[in-house]
Amino acid sequence: MFVERDGFDEYPCSMAADLELRGVWIPLITPFAADGSVDTAAVERLAHEYLEAGAAGIVALGTTGEAPALDHDEKQLVIDACSRACVAHGAPLMVGTGTNSTRSTIAATKAIAGTPAVSCALVVVPYYVRPSEAGVVAHMQAVAAESPVPVVVYNVPYRTGRGLSAPSILELARTPNVAGMKQAVGALDADTLEVLRDMPSGFSMLCGDDAYIAPVVLLGGHGAIAAAAHVCTERFVAMVECALHGKIDDCRRHAEALLAVVQAGFAEPNPAVFKAVLHAQGRIATPDVRAPMTNASAAALTRMLAAVQSAA
Repeated sequence: MFVERDGFDEYPCSMAADLELRGVWIPLITPFAADGSVDTAAVERLAHEYLEAGAAGIVALGTTGEAPALDHDEKQLVIDACSRACVAHGAPLMVGTGTNSTRSTIAATKAIAGTPAVSCALVVVPYYVRPSEAGVVAHMQAVAAESPVPVVVYNVPYRTGRGLSAPSILELARTPNVAGMKQAVGALDADTLEVLRDMPSGFSMLCGDDAYIAPVVLLGGHGAIAAAAHVCTERFVAMVECALHGKIDDCRRHAEALLAVVQAGFAEPNPAVFKAVLHAQGRIATPDVRAPMTNASAAALTRMLAAVQSAA
């Protein structure tokens, strides 16, 4: 629902507040067929499997989905396949639309308007160009003002070369049409704790560093966008639900069991190890990633399979 002002369609501030960012979201891999094409049937099948396993939603075209390696048409194929699965389950779909250009990000975000099940856009801090922190905030605000869906800010400084401090995040938390954030700073740091303490009602933090999901949620976070939940999905879901409901001992047991899975999954650049184990499980046709990424080593796969078996 939207209102019109001065001849332009404007989405109301309440749109972001209406979005429930909670639970475990799967940042879906993009499986490739033997000929190197996107295996859309596998995309859709995996999305169904994860939603049936208790995932709250699917993230298309995130870091784990190798979005920079996909061309425009391939990205659309992934979005459409995820959309079909999410519609079938009545589940929300988040789409990565962020680039290192404000104009391009706005265009990509506008392009997902009307896609069934799309509930929000994941917008990464602009990478490579290294804007000032004020520039990052202005970028996010400009995108949010034009976006047809609520925006989720993706703060991942070890990938982008720029990060957001607590004051900047809290400024964005008060920005219309910004619904939440994926916080992936490689630590449970003071800025994260400050945001968890001071973030306003209606703004959600999803943990983006899988080793820290349990403490982030126990301290007030709302869930996770978790690449490691490509495996042991039900247990990741159970861990987050225990944390959300204050079941600390049960949450701790899950977290301790899953730590080895997280460590093994990220022992080599993401998503190579997760693709390798899904291929070994017979769930995707190839373990392939696209260059310049390289496939997981045999040693990494062996370690990951052992961790998954132990956590099962």
